Amino acid sequence: MRVNIDDYRGVWVFMEQKEGQLLDVGLELLAAGQDLARKLEVDVCGVLLGDGVKPLTNQIFEAGADKVYVIDDPILKFYRTETYMKAVGDLVRKYKPEIFLYGATSNGKDLASAVATDVLCGLTADTTLMDVNVEKRLFEASRPAFGGNIMATILCKKHRPQMATVRPKVIKRLPPEPGRTGEVVEEVITLKEEDLKTKVLEIVKSSKKAVNLEEADIIVAAGKGVKDAKGFAMVAELAEAMNATLGASRDVVEAGLCGHERQVGQTGATVTPKVYVAVGISGAIQHLVGMQNAELIVAINSDREAPIFQAAHYGIEADAFTVVPMLTEAFRKELSREPAGEETEETEGVTSRG
Repeated sequence: MRVNIDDYRGVWVFMEQKEGQLLDVGLELLAAGQDLARKLEVDVCGVLLGDGVKPLTNQIFEAGADKVYVIDDPILKFYRTETYMKAVGDLVRKYKPEIFLYGATSNGKDLASAVATDVLCGLTADTTLMDVNVEKRLFEASRPAFGGNIMATILCKKHRPQMATVRPKVIKRLPPEPGRTGEVVEEVITLKEEDLKTKVLEIVKSSKKAVNLEEADIIVAAGKGVKDAKGFAMVAELAEAMNATLGASRDVVEAGLCGHERQVGQTGATVTPKVYVAVGISGAIQHLVGMQNAELIVAINSDREAPIFQAAHYGIEADAFTVVPMLTEAFRKELSREPAGEETEETEGVTSRG
């Protein structure tokens, strides 16, 4: 069924929360939402669902929202597709946003696809670039396609809202504005617990230490050039010596050298560490989209023509099996030193760029 797209106005962001804490991705997307809303001359609005979550609206306003739609109900305490789809679908049908952004988290992707089928609109997954054609009021959602060889810009011309999921860390959040306020719109959900098909019986938290690439300050990542388990272990030793988080390219994961939770790139995590060390990684676009916004990128590769050098701030053209053990030893010595006293001898260091 075709809708009257002229009835739809405004940019919405789904503000995902867990146990009463907002996820960073929603706050990041408010920055993108502000840019789109400014061009379209509309409000950027947050959508907040949960139980006891209304106090979070202050944080959402400080992050850039002009308005927040809130449904605060015990039935929304835990994420369930059935309840959240109903709540968001009702809000969309009543208030008619023209653009709706979700974080590409497990729950965000599930909810976005469910809402798209409920309200009959399009959805672009894993968007990495966003813009808007102001004259036609078309949302331009771009993402890598055909194995990452091209960037495809996807348009939704006939249906509203225009929706997209966006990976965490793709957008840099704006500094909060303390005291910033806006309009709170409170709504209700018409579902009852006894009418639901799913019940939350128990929440089981794993005792296993999770790998959190998205929050890591330093990442050392292994690529196809490490060849085998021995080479991967060599890179893991460097990561340990640097107090870094160990990452990997898709080739390494598919070779079974580590789990998917360590994968960086288009089909893995998007990261923005302070330092990213790429060992034996060629630099295919599928990997670059996941780490190109790191503050400092160091590439170690024996292939002078490897694309990773174009993205790197510093490059070491050398055999990783020679360089990495040397770096590991150097970092171990440096980080194990006692703090220097007043009578230490000063030495002058030399930094070279490969």
